[in-house]
Amino acid sequence: MSVKVERRDGVGVVTLALPEKRNALTREVRTGVQEALESLGRDDEIGCVVLTGEGDTFCSGLDRGELMQAGDPSSDLGPLTYAPVAECPVPIIAAVNGPALAGGFALALHCDMRVASDSARFGFLAHGKGIPPSYAAARSVLAPGTARDLCVTGRVVEADEALRLGVVSEVAGPGDLMTRVMEIAAEVAASPRPIVLEMKRRFLSDQAQGVDALMREEETFLAKLIARARKMMAAAGA
Repeated sequence: MSVKVERRDGVGVVTLALPEKRNALTREVRTGVQEALESLGRDDEIGCVVLTGEGDTFCSGLDRGELMQAGDPSSDLGPLTYAPVAECPVPIIAAVNGPALAGGFALALHCDMRVASDSARFGFLAHGKGIPPSYAAARSVLAPGTARDLCVTGRVVEADEALRLGVVSEVAGPGDLMTRVMEIAAEVAASPRPIVLEMKRRFLSDQAQGVDALMREEETFLAKLIARARKMMAAAGA
């Protein structure tokens, strides 16, 4: 099982459980996240969701090898990449237990709040892989100058700098991370559900007026880029 789902006193915990691939966003993982969040979002007993990774990595991003396989990249990427997280009807807290890199960084940014282990690191690392960084994800959280800095340079920031930049709200020791995140999530889940849902509706409304269109543009461009790369690989192997 590549995605684990638990329900703990009004809090849904979704764990990326593919540590042998550093919790990469394979098709199976993305589908599992989508199904988990759809189920939790419909559950009247759930007032908050925690998203984390198994092992010592939060998420290493899209599985590039898998993306080069045959198939329609548009259908692979669009509805199954970040939209299930970005559009979840209840708040999502990312418990960033280790590196959140490339698409894993974008995944964390699409959550409503991030709390990091002191071993966490963040960065797009996209240039070397030929995948553009997600400015939409960065801009949804960060000031324009900071978002552009991290996209242009692709540099990796440690947990303490991530806190200064506003990437994360708190930094906890590795052994304290889930305890602290569950404390926050329990407080959110204990609030009246109509208030929680209205709060999240306002987040989504604000998002729809800003980064949603940019996120769709990025996904379309990436699908075209992958399709072109597949053709080049096929031609080279002919």
